[in-house]
Amino acid sequence: MIQIDDTIIRELIYHRISLDNNNQVLNEALYDFSNDEEEVVLKKIFLKPFLSVAATYEFTHEIDIDLNPLYKLSESIFEGSDFISQTKSICQHLKSVSKHPNIKDGDLFIMRFDNINFNNELCKGLGIYKIENKENFIETTKYFNGEAGLTFRKGIGSKRLDKACLILFTEKPFTVFTIDNTSNETDYWQNEFIKVKLKNDGVNSTNQFLSLAKSFVTKQFPSEFETTKAGQIDLLNRSVEYFKKNESFDKQSFEQEVFQDNEVIKSFQNFDSKYRQENEIDIADDFLISSQAVKKQARVFKSVLKLDKNFHIYIHGDHELIKQGIDSDGRKFYKIYFETES
Repeated sequence: MIQIDDTIIRELIYHRISLDNNNQVLNEALYDFSNDEEEVVLKKIFLKPFLSVAATYEFTHEIDIDLNPLYKLSESIFEGSDFISQTKSICQHLKSVSKHPNIKDGDLFIMRFDNINFNNELCKGLGIYKIENKENFIETTKYFNGEAGLTFRKGIGSKRLDKACLILFTEKPFTVFTIDNTSNETDYWQNEFIKVKLKNDGVNSTNQFLSLAKSFVTKQFPSEFETTKAGQIDLLNRSVEYFKKNESFDKQSFEQEVFQDNEVIKSFQNFDSKYRQENEIDIADDFLISSQAVKKQARVFKSVLKLDKNFHIYIHGDHELIKQGIDSDGRKFYKIYFETES
């Protein structure tokens, strides 16, 4: 979904944000990194974590999107307003919503990017990062007398980011990615500072529909139809395979290809309608499939049949080649048919 091989950091500034005005520092100059190696390190720390973020968001507001402060500030940067002054306003906005007593002071990094590859299109971006917890590291030193020494320090490394926001200036609505690894304290980062909602795009539609299909196969289907675990796994495999081999999704073709039987399709459609209402989601009947979302979802579509603690059977193909039975002693068994062994 996101590729950063050709991404360029155009501007970078650092501010120190604090609830105590005496400890807050707003810088007046950009950081001038001097070589390509520094840019590689910065991209690894501040951009690489977003490569594994599946959900996409867009800015929102209860009344008018133009009343969302971060949306207007980021739009202003995109349109060419003075970067330094706008980052100061972002810092002040963050401070204004930092009302919870557990919110920590932190280092605020703001970067402007070019050439972020999103779904095979290059776009500009804005990254906002609040680092609250620094990690320990050891710096090796060489003294003038030739002896080697160790210095223990705290700093920012490649561990997971505390709080981050990446805004991609796609065709409006802008695409927003968020990271919040300290959300157990307060949700102000996403709900008050950024203020976003899930974007109605192929990424979220892929995630939501696969979750819907999995829920039907594992919960509703076995309660209505006679089936085995192998049969359920076969349906899960077919669901994922449809998304893997197609670039676009069509609900009718998915139902026919995966469920095939008219009664099962009717049951799925009823479940689909109820699921959407209960979870308050709106999924289009056709959308572009996100391959990264499929890859992430496929990890939780279990194709493993676990038999007590003795055997695991991985089912990747035709479930008709595995038959369940009970012998004369009452012991359950599976019979597996195959042509070649490797």
